[in-house]
Amino acid sequence: MNRGAAACCRVLLLRDGGASMGPAELVQKISISAESPRGSESGGAALAGADGATGGGWRHKCAAYVLALRPWSFSASLTPVALGSALAYRAEGALDPGLLLGSAVTVLAVHGAGNLVNTYYDFSKGIDHKKSDDRTLVDQILEPQDVVRFGVFLYTVGCICAAGLYAVSTLKLEHLALIYFGGLSSSFLYTGGIGFKYVALGDVVILITFGPLAVVFAHAVQVGYLSLTPLLYAVPLALSTEAILHSNNTRDMESDRQAGIVTLAILIGPTFSYILYTVLLFLPYLIFCVLATRYTISMALPLLTIPMAFSLERQFRSQNFNKIPQRTAKLNLLLGLFYVFGITLAPAGALPKL
Repeated sequence: MNRGAAACCRVLLLRDGGASMGPAELVQKISISAESPRGSESGGAALAGADGATGGGWRHKCAAYVLALRPWSFSASLTPVALGSALAYRAEGALDPGLLLGSAVTVLAVHGAGNLVNTYYDFSKGIDHKKSDDRTLVDQILEPQDVVRFGVFLYTVGCICAAGLYAVSTLKLEHLALIYFGGLSSSFLYTGGIGFKYVALGDVVILITFGPLAVVFAHAVQVGYLSLTPLLYAVPLALSTEAILHSNNTRDMESDRQAGIVTLAILIGPTFSYILYTVLLFLPYLIFCVLATRYTISMALPLLTIPMAFSLERQFRSQNFNKIPQRTAKLNLLLGLFYVFGITLAPAGALPKL
């Protein structure tokens, strides 16, 4: 009941019963009629607020889980899967969309779980703080046990998907298990267990896992056998993916040093970190130029992303590291997509060993 309705009740009360009531009774009736609507409104508002808080809490929780996965980094796993599948299509002349989707979900699940492991151990070791890029646990958006459960869930999803791929692919079990569990182990050991990240070996792990290993996995699932050819074609993409990690580690040099861990960026210092980042950015373009001039012009498509690379180089050189890992990941995604398009559009037999 609103204020207008309450006023109407008071008028009717005065008209119908005011003449037979005493002053005290009349005042009491009017007070009750004026207070009751507000009590009803506040009770309704409280119930609505509770329902809204419950719905908002679930939405906030789901958003927190998504952010904990660092979805901006998923280009590092999606583009290798797309590249491996494109190489299989060029070699065999056919592509199974179901196997492509299964490979993508498998690699994404392992990647997401690895990001959660990284979040958990960085927090446990006191590396993450209020100014860190990942504050999922620092700000108590999620509890540590939530991150652990979600990571276990994603690793389980990855294993189920890998089993499904074995059921429908002609790839031998031992070959699929070798690649899959190699990638799973790398995603965990990057910060968990041995913690390669903390002893300056994280770059090596990322360079291998989110490059050659993921490309070979997607290619082998499609064609049913292992081949060394995808390793060669994975090099430009692996360099671009490593640029994401290196930009992140260079940005976090001071906090990592204070936490007592050692990364490649800390070992080589700011100047050589800039040189390495520049090499990682532009060496893939040199490879694409060679492929375009010697084999097929379609391999020049990734060169369309060069302006983004120069913009990132200028930002890195000015030591403005705000959002630079995310921007490097965006470049990685676009470069990878153009690379895949270039391979797909290449004439049959134009590219070596394909």
